[in-house]
Amino acid sequence: MSPVQKKRAVISYENMSKELAEAFALKYPKGFSDYLPDLMKYDKPDGTCFYAVTVEIPDAIYLVKIKIKTDNIDEIERWLDGEDDGSDDVAGDSSEENAGELPDDNIAQYSTGDDDV
Repeated sequence: MSPVQKKRAVISYENMSKELAEAFALKYPKGFSDYLPDLMKYDKPDGTCFYAVTVEIPDAIYLVKIKIKTDNIDEIERWLDGEDDGSDDVAGDSSEENAGELPDDNIAQYSTGDDDV
C-alpha cells in the first residue's frame, strides 16, 4: 500500500485561502522577514524567478509566493554614477506602487484572535 500523497501547489500570498492564511500566521507569527532562511528562490522555465515559503496544511503543501524587491544592478550602477532619478524607495512607503500590499513584518495583525499558544 502506498502512502497518501498530499496535494502540492503554488499560490500567491494575496490569494491564500482562509485555512492557508491561518497556517501561514501560525508558522510566521511575526511575519516571514524574521525567517528569511525559509524564503527560497525558484526559477521558472521562462527565465524569470519568484520567491516563496513552504506552508503545510493537513491535506496539502503549498509554496506561497512572496513579492520581494531585489537589488537591480542597473539601478545600482545609475545610483553609483550619480544618475539617480530622485525616487528614493523607502521601507514602509505608502505610494500608489505599494497600494494593496500587506507588510511582511507584521502578519500578526491579521491573526484570527485564537492566539492562545
